Amino acid sequence: MQNLTRLLERLAEAGVDFVIVGGFAAVTHGSSYLTRDVDICAVLTPQNVARLRQALADWNPRHRMTPQKLSFLDYPAGDQPLKNLYLETDAGVVDILSSVLGVGDFERLKSTADQVEVDGRTYAVMSLRDLVQAKEALGREKDLLTAKELRAIAAKRGERL
Repeated sequence: MQNLTRLLERLAEAGVDFVIVGGFAAVTHGSSYLTRDVDICAVLTPQNVARLRQALADWNPRHRMTPQKLSFLDYPAGDQPLKNLYLETDAGVVDILSSVLGVGDFERLKSTADQVEVDGRTYAVMSLRDLVQAKEALGREKDLLTAKELRAIAAKRGERL
């Protein structure tokens, strides 16, 4: 978890505007789900891609979905439009999504995000309601189990989803 926190810190320090989504977001809401990566939602403008490259440069970022594990520092070209990035770094895996299934794009997620402190720094984290909606939309067994757990957490807190 320490390296994942370092990834988040590095992105924030580089000025990348993002919302934490996925398993790490579930953990911040109290889930016992174990995650080995960080999923974020961000707008992948050329400026944000440049910030991502700067933030991750010394951690050998590479595309984990390509057989050649192409370097993110070299590929794709800076002006090429991007929808999602799936990266592996020396500090861990980070997936950058432009939207989340069942919920919407970055602006939609940010408008309902919670502010959560992680290791002394405050981050925008996908709301519990949106997270449950996304997990259920994904429909994978692990996501449905996490959604069920998150619903129980919400019920215990007296929150209606």
